[in-house]
Amino acid sequence: MKIAYARVSTADQSLDLQLDALKAFGFDKIYTEKASGGKDDRAELAKALDNLREGDTFIVYKLDRLARSTQKLFDILFQLKKNEVEFVSLSDKIDTSTAAGKALFGMMAVFAEFERDIIRERTVAGLEAARARGRNGGRPRTDAKKLDKAIKLYEGKTHSVSEIEELTGVTKGSLYRELNRRKRDAT
Repeated sequence: MKIAYARVSTADQSLDLQLDALKAFGFDKIYTEKASGGKDDRAELAKALDNLREGDTFIVYKLDRLARSTQKLFDILFQLKKNEVEFVSLSDKIDTSTAAGKALFGMMAVFAEFERDIIRERTVAGLEAARARGRNGGRPRTDAKKLDKAIKLYEGKTHSVSEIEELTGVTKGSLYRELNRRKRDAT
């Protein structure tokens, strides 16, 4: 079965160009949506991927219609390969059912791994440089006095959590984390 997927980022954009190209190529079923490529929770993409079976072909107009980040794109492509689903990107001229398409996919995989390694190395180097300057990173700790005041207000049961946030500047998450920490420490 040939399953196609088309996406535009905003409601005022048109799917026509993609649909025309996909129809010319041919497909059995198509999923379309208007959603940002940066979102990981695209319902129609999830449905399309869930309906693919071994031996099927997944078709997109262009790689950037599938994902905006290299990592997300490769996660999808590796899952397709693992499930023995062929992949076609019309504009990028990628077809994993051909020897050239498989070779291109292999080269892309090498570059994706290289990119991940470079990002990891930069992150480690940045953290080491920050530590050398006395910075440990992470979120700044919530002021202990503010946190104590927030807990007293919470335990007094006279204010809602939203009101406590406004009065003390302590976020709901910080308040609940501290309450849970104290509860654990008490046992």
